[in-house]
Amino acid sequence: QVHLVESGGGSVQAGGSLRLACAASGFTVSTYCMGWFRQAPGNEREGVATVDSGSRINYADSVKGRFTISEDNAKNTLYLQMNGLKPEDTAMYYCATRPGYYYGSRCGQELDFTYWGQGTQVTVGS
Repeated sequence: QVHLVESGGGSVQAGGSLRLACAASGFTVSTYCMGWFRQAPGNEREGVATVDSGSRINYADSVKGRFTISEDNAKNTLYLQMNGLKPEDTAMYYCATRPGYYYGSRCGQELDFTYWGQGTQVTVGS
């Protein structure tokens, strides 16, 4: 059974860094379409970064150059390294998967992601 558990959130000052982790079970992270999403209070959930079944990565424009998505095959874990954090990055962060082998644009639409973790809160002070 597919299961995702996020960790690593917290409170930091602007310019700081955090690394989020998403431990997966029931499938292999490196082969499925995976993504990080976030939702700030009063806002819709938005995509942050995705990695498809061919390991091609896509980032939202707002995080390019600051965030890095990666996978650890040995730990079956998805990561999101966040550097240069800004107050506008404050949100609940979720990892998700679209089970199966999907590439390119077929690994990008939020509605296609069917398994979600419980989320981890990131708060960035100014």
